[in-house]
Amino acid sequence: MHVSMVTTGLDLPGYRIVRNVGLVRGLTVRSRSIVGNLFGMLQTLLGGNISIYVTLCEQARSDAYRLMCQHAQQLGGNAVVAVRYDATEVMQGLSEVLCYGTAVVVEPIGGSHGA
Repeated sequence: MHVSMVTTGLDLPGYRIVRNVGLVRGLTVRSRSIVGNLFGMLQTLLGGNISIYVTLCEQARSDAYRLMCQHAQQLGGNAVVAVRYDATEVMQGLSEVLCYGTAVVVEPIGGSHGA
């Protein structure tokens, strides 16, 4: 599914929603490694951006997003609207990242766009 077919909005400009497929989600659970925690603590002491945690968070969000898109395609959707992210600490050092939205089938308005 192309990134242009996924939005936090309730519609896709240039497209008409013809069918609501349903709620879709992608979930990943991540833990920080001992080495990652050590580097993170060192970066915390120096201040500024904690790049090792940024990388971990970006990877978790990317995985959750990819899984949500796969779920939408499995259900027959060609787009996802109303996309949101949520994150919860399951236990200390263990976090879940959830990406969810509504899978829909869209078609171009006036035939000017490809779905």
